[in-house]
Amino acid sequence: MSTLHVVNHVHWDREWYRPMEAFRARLVELVEQVCDALDDKRLPSFHLDGQTITVTDVEAIDPALARRVRDHARAGRLSIGPWHVLADNQLVSGENLIRNLLAARRVAGGAGLATVGYCPDSFGHPADLPRILRGFGLDTALVWRGAPPQHARFRWRSPDGSEVYAVNQCYYEPDVLWQEDGLAERIEAYAAKQRDRAGDGPQLLLNGADHLAPALDRPDPALTHSTLAEFFADPGHDREGAPVVDGELRYPGGWLTFLLPGTLSSRMYLKQANVAAQTLLESWVEPYLAQTGASASTVGMLRHAWELLLANSPHDSICGCSVDEVHRENEVRFERVTQVGEHLLARSLQQLGLDTRLYGEPSADSLSVLVANPHPRAVRGPVELDVFSAPGRHVVGLCDADGADVPFEVSEPEHTPLFCADLDLPPDTRPAARHRLVFVAEVGPSGRRGYQVLLGDSPAEQAEPLAHPWRVDVAQDASLTLTDTRTDRVLPGLARLVDGGDAGDTYNYDPPRDDEQVTPRVTGVRAVCTPVRQVWHVDAVLDLPQGLSADRSARAEQREPVAVTVTATLWRGVDRLDWAVAFDNTVGDHRLRAHFPTAAAADWAADTHFSVLRRPLSPPLGPLPTERAYEADCAVAPVHTWAATGGVGVLTAGLPEVQCLLPAGAPELAVTVLRATGWLSRPDLRSRTTGAGPELPTPEAQCLRRVDAAIGVVLDTGEQDMAYAAALHRAPLRAWQLRFGSPVPVQADGVGVTGATVTAVKPADDGDGIVLRVANVTGEAVTAAITGLDGRTVAECSLAEEPVAGQPDPGALVLGPYEVRSLRVR
Repeated sequence: MSTLHVVNHVHWDREWYRPMEAFRARLVELVEQVCDALDDKRLPSFHLDGQTITVTDVEAIDPALARRVRDHARAGRLSIGPWHVLADNQLVSGENLIRNLLAARRVAGGAGLATVGYCPDSFGHPADLPRILRGFGLDTALVWRGAPPQHARFRWRSPDGSEVYAVNQCYYEPDVLWQEDGLAERIEAYAAKQRDRAGDGPQLLLNGADHLAPALDRPDPALTHSTLAEFFADPGHDREGAPVVDGELRYPGGWLTFLLPGTLSSRMYLKQANVAAQTLLESWVEPYLAQTGASASTVGMLRHAWELLLANSPHDSICGCSVDEVHRENEVRFERVTQVGEHLLARSLQQLGLDTRLYGEPSADSLSVLVANPHPRAVRGPVELDVFSAPGRHVVGLCDADGADVPFEVSEPEHTPLFCADLDLPPDTRPAARHRLVFVAEVGPSGRRGYQVLLGDSPAEQAEPLAHPWRVDVAQDASLTLTDTRTDRVLPGLARLVDGGDAGDTYNYDPPRDDEQVTPRVTGVRAVCTPVRQVWHVDAVLDLPQGLSADRSARAEQREPVAVTVTATLWRGVDRLDWAVAFDNTVGDHRLRAHFPTAAAADWAADTHFSVLRRPLSPPLGPLPTERAYEADCAVAPVHTWAATGGVGVLTAGLPEVQCLLPAGAPELAVTVLRATGWLSRPDLRSRTTGAGPELPTPEAQCLRRVDAAIGVVLDTGEQDMAYAAALHRAPLRAWQLRFGSPVPVQADGVGVTGATVTAVKPADDGDGIVLRVANVTGEAVTAAITGLDGRTVAECSLAEEPVAGQPDPGALVLGPYEVRSLRVR
C-alpha cells in the first residue's frame, strides 16, 4: 500500500497582484500563525515555500519572529530554502542561480535548509538545472510546469550528464483538504488519480495554496503528515527504474498546467535591465574585487547588490506578469544594483592606481584613457566614451601606450560644466569641453590597456575611411542585405521587422483571429564612413493599428505612424554586423519581431546557462485548444545570448524570446523586440482557454515608452565561436578617462584561458581565496589551459564552493562535453 504524504505548505509570491510591501504585511501575519501552530503542535510541520527571502522579509519587520522561524527550521519542523528566491530559472544566468543558492545558505544562519530542489511553479525548467542542484548536494527536484506530462517520476539529466530524481507534481489540487463535506471521497479520488499517474509508489499531497494560511480548524483524518524530504526518502520510489528525460523541461502541459511562454517577452525592458545588471556584477565587479581583495564592507556591498538583483528574479517579477506597481519597483532595484556595482568597480580601479574621478583643472594638451577587457582571451572590439578637456580644445590624435597611432572618430566638442566630489575631494565644478570618442581597441586576456588622447587648437584632418570586407544594402522594408566580398556570400532580408497583433495578456501571446502583419517603409537612408566604422542610419515608419477592434478579434482600423530608426554598423577589424532599432511605442496590443532568414536547416541551436540546446523548427503557434483550461503550444524558446542555424548566428543578450520559423522558403530566426499587452490575465484567449491569474488591467505592460534593442549578426556559427562572439556582445570592452594629469597606464594582462570559457571569477564566499569557474560550451571534450595564476595554489571545489577530491592541473584542465569545473585559487 503506497503512502500518501501530506505536506503543509504555502506558495508565497513575494510580489504579484499586490506589490511587495502589501504582501509582506500578510507574510508576517502568516508566519506568526504558523510558528504559533508549530509551537503548540497544531501543525506537525510546515514548508515555507522553498525560499529564504521569506525569512529576511519577516526579519526586517520582526527580528524575534525570524529567530523563531530559524529555531523551527533547526528542529526540522519548518522547511526553508534551498533557494533564496524562487527565480524564473530560465531568464536569469547560471551564475545568478548559483548566487541564489549561496545566498540561501548565508540567510539560513546555520538552520537546516531544505534538501529538495523545490521549483514547481517556474514557467518551465532549464536543461542545466540538474547540474546546478547537484553542485549544491541536491539530488532531487519537485517540478511542475513544463515537465513531461506522461512521466510522474523521472531521472532528469543535464547535457553534461548530471542527474536528479524529479517528481512531476502536476496540478497540485490545493482544495482536497479545504472543506469537511466530502473530505474522505476527495482524498480517495486524489489517491486514485495519483495511482493512475505514478503507480504504487509514494504519493504527495501539497496541503496549501498561494498566499493562504494553513486551515488549522478543519478535520484531520488519518493521514501521514510529512515533509518533502520524507516523501523523497520513501523507499517506495523506484529511482533506478525511472525513465530518463534529457534537457530542458518545456513540454506542453495538461489541464491547468500552463507553460505561459509569453512571459519571455512581457515588459522586455525588465529582461534587458536584468542582463545589464548581471553583466556588471559577474563580468566586472566580482573579477575586480577578486583581483584587488575585498574588505568586509566591500563584501557586504557586493552581497547587497546581489540580494537586490535576486529580489527581481522571481517569476512574477522578471517575467513581467505582475501589477504595474511591482515593475516600477523592479526598475528601481535594477538602478540600485547599478549604483552599487559601479561604485565598487570604481573603487577597485582606484586600488589599482587607476583613478576615474575627473577632478581638478581639465587638461589642455593630452588625456589618458583606460580600456579594460573582461574576457580571458585577447579581444578586439569597439569602444565609445565621452572625454573631457579644457574648453576650446579639439581631439587631434589617439595613440596607444607605445606611441602607435590608432584610428579614431570624434564628435564636435560640446561645452559643459564638469562636476566632481568624493570623500577626499571637495565639490568642484569646472568649465570643460565634452568629446564623444570612438575607436577599436585591442586588449589582452582579462587585461587593461592605456591610450593617450592628443588635444589641439583645431579639428584633426579626417583619416582614410574604413574599407570593410562586408557590404550592407538597405531594402525598402528596412531589412538588410549582407554581402561578404571575400566569399561572395549574400544574405538578404536580415533584420526584417514584422509587427502583428496580440490579443493576449502578460502570460500568453494570442494573435487576433483576423490578424494583420505590418512591415516598415523606409523614408530615408544615410550612410556614414569613418576610419573606425561604417554606419547606415535608416529612417522608417511603421503604420500600426491603434490597438484591437472592440471584440478583440482583429487589429483596429485606425492607424498611427510610428517613426522607427534602424542602424547597421560594421567595425574596423571586427567580423560582426551590429543592428539596432529605436522608437517610441505609442500603440498597444501588438508584437514586433526581427526576422533573420538563413540557409536550409533541420533545426536550430541556442545557448542556455552552461550548455547548447538544439530545437526543431516550428510554426508561430500550435493548434488552438478546444477544451477549457488548456494552452496552445507556442514554440518560442528562452535564449541566453545567442541562436544560430543555417550559417547565420544572432547575438541576443537582453532579448530572450527566439523562435525558428519555417515559412515558405528557408528558415527564419525570429527575435522578439517588443510585446505589448494591457492585462495581467484574461479568460477569453484562444491560445489559453482560461485565466492564468487575476483579471486585472496592466496598462504599463503596453510598454508605451522608448524601445531600444540591439542584435549582432555573425557568420562563424560553431558552438565555441558563437560563445566567444556572444560573450563580447553581452560584455563589450569598457573605457574610462583617467583623472586629469594621470599617466597613460601600462598594459596589464590577467587570467587567460584557452580552449574553454570562464563564467565566474569571484571572491570565495567564505573569504578564503577566489573562485574561478571554467566551462566547456561545446558538445566535445576539450583540454583548457589557464595562465596568469602566478604560482598560486589551485584546488577543485563544487558550485557550492566546497572541496572536491582530486588535484586539477590548470595547464591541462580536461573538461567533458558541456562540463563546468570550479577552482579555488589561493
